[in-house]
Amino acid sequence: MSAASADGPRKGRAAHAVDRLAANRAVRAVGLHPVVARPGYWLATAAGVTWGALLGGFRVSRRGGVIVCAGLPRWAFGRGGTTIGAAYLTRDNTRPEVLEHEAVHRAQWRRYGLAFIPLYFAAGLDGRTNRFEIEAGLEKGGYR
Repeated sequence: MSAASADGPRKGRAAHAVDRLAANRAVRAVGLHPVVARPGYWLATAAGVTWGALLGGFRVSRRGGVIVCAGLPRWAFGRGGTTIGAAYLTRDNTRPEVLEHEAVHRAQWRRYGLAFIPLYFAAGLDGRTNRFEIEAGLEKGGYR
């Protein structure tokens, strides 16, 4: 049974839009609640540290608010480095301003959990216009 027939023929487009908005708010409230998001962040961190440690010869340290996994081959991460959960994967891009940028991404992962993956890609692949990169600081991330 469609929503229109359940609510009668008088329900207009505006009412359906309100229903969709309410449903989206409910999905966001549940999906982004820390009880749901935090385990995703932990899982992403565990996967990132495992990937980084294995491919980087176990060169793992805590710096600038992230777990830095250095020495990785260039194919193992995007651009100059990639943050997965709290793990920053890179070859050697560990300047303090880059680590500040990546610490913001760690906080984004912590807030959104695994939902950060589709949210990041939905924000666009051009880092200069991606809202998550802008929030992390384009210059610190080497985008300008």
